[in-house]
Amino acid sequence: MLGAGSRRRDRDSRSIGPSPVPTTVADNKQAARTDAAPPPRRPSWDQYFMTITRQVAERSTCLRAKVGAVIVRDRSILATGYNGAPAGMPHCTEVGCLIYESRNPDGEIEQNCFRTIHAEINAITQAARNGAAIRDADIYVTHTPCIHCLKVLINTGIRTVYYGKEYKLHTVGDLLKPSKIKLVQVSEDAGNAL
Repeated sequence: MLGAGSRRRDRDSRSIGPSPVPTTVADNKQAARTDAAPPPRRPSWDQYFMTITRQVAERSTCLRAKVGAVIVRDRSILATGYNGAPAGMPHCTEVGCLIYESRNPDGEIEQNCFRTIHAEINAITQAARNGAAIRDADIYVTHTPCIHCLKVLINTGIRTVYYGKEYKLHTVGDLLKPSKIKLVQVSEDAGNAL
């Protein structure tokens, strides 16, 4: 004679119709993929870091151009910087720009803000302040570096400058030839990865 517990197990093990097929989360995702639109493409690493660089630029206090910089090694961010006045000093957004003119070796007149530190220099100083070595790292910048920033980047051992927009690119050509540093433009729509 069977006990009460045995009858319950017997009753629970009976099923009506075919036994259910076990499913996994992966099975459900695969079924959803075949019924829905293809998944969106992921940004490439270059696009990812350029997007962050543009967001960093939003912190800029310069009235003439918002520039951001992100120093990266092995897909990890080491430091960021944007153009603006030194910490604790009045910003251009508060007291206006302090513009001066100079003449480059080609005779062109350039206007620069005396009050502002460039994004690349601010990123380098943040790395130094936090003890992050940047030799053999790469830097992502919203605009190509000016000749002064490029000289500093060369001396820090940065390998590649990834940039979004050209800015006075014609002024740095002679400096690039003997150096090992590379300039690479990253377009906003190229290089998507799965």
